Amino acid sequence: MTTKLLEFLVPEAIILGLNASNSEEVIRAVGEKLYNAGYVHDTFIENALEREKNIPTGLPLSGEFNAAIPHTEIAHVVKSGVGLATLVKPVVFRNMVNPEENVNVQLVFVLALDQPKSQIEMLQEVAGVLQNPELVKNLVQAENLKVLLDALKSV
Repeated sequence: MTTKLLEFLVPEAIILGLNASNSEEVIRAVGEKLYNAGYVHDTFIENALEREKNIPTGLPLSGEFNAAIPHTEIAHVVKSGVGLATLVKPVVFRNMVNPEENVNVQLVFVLALDQPKSQIEMLQEVAGVLQNPELVKNLVQAENLKVLLDALKSV
């Protein structure tokens, strides 16, 4: 199920145990990693932040942890990749379905995709991961990259 996600995950853009005080810090931290790894243009972060203001990506999940999937238009992407952050403590993202509502998030997938079709496919992949509360918990609590990747492979 998560084959495509594993293919696109950028190890240099995975931050485990990020101590952030808000959603902007999370998007900036992962966005910088994606930029330094050559996956996105220097316009990516600002555009992802702007998009998040207008079209929020916080997702309340059925388990004990919630997630967000910030991304932006393909024009800001050099090549497709996915960054990820797990957070020490939850930060607030606005709810994707009900923007008036806040969601306390501890797992963030930052999508940098260069094809409209791949954006839809990757959102479906990530949604599949997020529908598994046990997997989400294992990702949030992963102590290192190997544990995180093994959790994704085990599905």
